[in-house]
Amino acid sequence: MKTIRPGQLVYWRDSASIVVELKGLMEAVIRRIEDSSIEVVRCADLKPSPEVGPTRDSSHLTQDRAAWDETLERFAIIKPLLQGRRSVEDVKNAAERSGKSVPTIYRWLKRYEKTNLVSSLSKSARFDKGQGRLPKEVQDIIDEQIETYYLKKERRSVTQLHTRIREVCKSRGLPEPHLNIIYGRVSNIEDGVKVKRRHGLKAYRDNIIPTLGKFPGGDYPNAVVQIDHTPVDVIIVDEQHRLPIGRPYLTIAIDVATKMVTGFCLTLDPPSALSAGLCIAHAVQEKSNWLAKRDILAEWPIHGKMAKIHVDNAKEFRGTMLQRACALHDIVLEYRPRHQPNYGPHVERAFRTFMTECHTLEGTTFSNVKAKADYNSEQKACLTLDELELWFATFFVYSYHNTKHSGNGGIPPIKKFAQLVYGSDTQLGVGLPARVEDEETFRLDFTPYLERTIQQTGALVNYIHYYSPILRKWIKAIDQKTNKAKKFIFAYDPRDISVVYFLDPDTKTYVSIPYLNSARPAISYWELKAALKRIKDDPNNEPDEDKIFHGVTLMRKIEENAIESTRLAKAQRTREKRNLRNAQRRRQSLGAHQLSKADSRVEVAEGLDPFDEVITPFEDIELG
Repeated sequence: MKTIRPGQLVYWRDSASIVVELKGLMEAVIRRIEDSSIEVVRCADLKPSPEVGPTRDSSHLTQDRAAWDETLERFAIIKPLLQGRRSVEDVKNAAERSGKSVPTIYRWLKRYEKTNLVSSLSKSARFDKGQGRLPKEVQDIIDEQIETYYLKKERRSVTQLHTRIREVCKSRGLPEPHLNIIYGRVSNIEDGVKVKRRHGLKAYRDNIIPTLGKFPGGDYPNAVVQIDHTPVDVIIVDEQHRLPIGRPYLTIAIDVATKMVTGFCLTLDPPSALSAGLCIAHAVQEKSNWLAKRDILAEWPIHGKMAKIHVDNAKEFRGTMLQRACALHDIVLEYRPRHQPNYGPHVERAFRTFMTECHTLEGTTFSNVKAKADYNSEQKACLTLDELELWFATFFVYSYHNTKHSGNGGIPPIKKFAQLVYGSDTQLGVGLPARVEDEETFRLDFTPYLERTIQQTGALVNYIHYYSPILRKWIKAIDQKTNKAKKFIFAYDPRDISVVYFLDPDTKTYVSIPYLNSARPAISYWELKAALKRIKDDPNNEPDEDKIFHGVTLMRKIEENAIESTRLAKAQRTREKRNLRNAQRRRQSLGAHQLSKADSRVEVAEGLDPFDEVITPFEDIELG
C-alpha cells in the first residue's frame, strides 16, 4: 500500500519532489528537486512514481486458470521484496528459494513496480517465448495432493509435498512442476485454513480467531476494509412521478483501523458482485471532486488501495470477476470464518447506527412491525435514490466521522485517522494514502465483462451492436493460436449499457464504444433482460436488436400508463374521501342547529335535505 509521508520522493506535475511536511489531511508541502522551490499542493495530485505509458494489462481477464495461477505464483515469490527496503542478499535468497535466477527476480520486480499490477508478471512472447503451461491434469494433481497430503496433521513440508507431486506426475507420464510453483500455490492458502487443518482447532482459536472487538491486521488506514450489504429501512420514490418504488440496498466499506466509511453504494437491486465492485471503486476513489459535485464542503480523506478486503461467505463475494480483480491489484480477498461473529462487528455496528438514523426520515419502515405500528411508509416516502445517496454522504462526513466511537476508545473516526497518519509519542505515522493513478480503469476492473469477436457491424454484445472506428483494425481478426476468430474483452456497466468498454490489445486501455445505432435510448441491463424474456416467451420470436428496443419502449409505456393510472386512482380516492368528510360535517352541523318548523322562516320540502348537494372543490371547477 502506497502512502505520502515526509521525506518521501514523489512526483508533482511529472517533476521529482521531496515531501517536507503534511498539512491537514488533504495537502502537503513539497520541495521540487530541480529548483528547490517550495509548493503547497493537494496530496491527491502527488504520484509515488513518474508518469509512464499505459499500464493496463488484460491478462487477468484472458488467462486460463493455470496461467493465472502461475502469475500469482510469480508474485508470491517477489512480494516479500516489495515490503520496505531490500538488499542484494534478499534478492539472492528469493532466487535460491524459488529456483530462479537473480536477473529473473530483478526483471519481475521492475515489471511489477512499473505498473503495480500483478498481471504485469504474466507470461508474454517477449519474456517467456516457447515456454509451455502446466496441463490441467498436473494442476488437478497439485490441488489433490495439497488437500490430501499437505493439509494434514502430519504437517509435511513443501519440499515433501513437491516430491509427492513429482512421483504422481511421473507415474502418469505427466510433466513435473518446479518447486517454486508448489511454494506459490501453498502461499495462497488462507492462513486460517492452513492452521486449522495442520495444527488443529485449538491452535486456530489461539492464533487466528480475534478477541472480541479486535480484528487481526487492522492496525492502520486501508490495512483491512470490511464490506457488507443491508436493505435500507426507507421507502424511496421514483424521479419522475415521486411514487414509491421500494427499499434500496446499501453496500458499505468500513476501515477497521479508523472506523471511517471508505466508500458506499446504493442500488435497487439485491446484493451482487456488481454492487460490491462499485463500493470498492468508490472506496479507492479520491473524493474531493465527488463531494464538490454534490456541494458537500467537508473532508473525506481516506482513499487509495486497501491491502485486504474482508467479506462474509455470500455468493456475490465468490465470483471470478471479483476474485481476479482483487488479485490483479494485490488486494487480499478474505472470507469470514463461519460461526465467528467477532470477525464482522465493525460493519454490523455501523449498519445499526445508520439504520437508527434512517428511522428519522420520512418513509422509514422502522426496524420491525412493532416499531412501525400504523405508520404508512409508502404514503410518507419522499426521497429519490439520488437524494438518499446525498443524505448518506452528508451523514457520513459531517456526523458519523466526527462522532465519538467506542471502537476507537471514544475517538471520532476522522481524529483516529489523523492520529495514525501523523503518529504519536509511541507510534510512527504511516502517512496519507496515495491516490490510485487511473481510477476509471480500476472501476472497470470491477465491472462485468464479455469476450466477443469484431465484425463489419462492430461487436455484438447482449444482442446489441456497438461500433466505433477504433474497432476497424480488429474486424474479422484471427487468433494465431487457435486459428479461429479472435475474441476481445468488452466490459460494461449494467446500469447503462448504451456504451461498452473495449480493451484495446495495443494500448491496453479501455475505450468506450457506443451503440451502432445512435438513435437507440440508453437502457439498463435489467431492462434488456426483461425485454429478452418477453421475446423468448413467444416461440415464434427470435431475439434481435429491433425487437429488444421495441420491447423496452413498450415496457416503459406500460410503466408510464400504470403510474398515471395509479396517480388518477389515488386522486379519485382523495376526492371521494374529501367529499365524504364534507358530507359528514354538514350532517353534524344540521343536527346541531336543527330548527323547529314553527320557528323556521325557511320552508323545506318534505324528504329534501338542502345539504345533500355535493359542493365541488375549487380545484375541480372548470372555468370558461
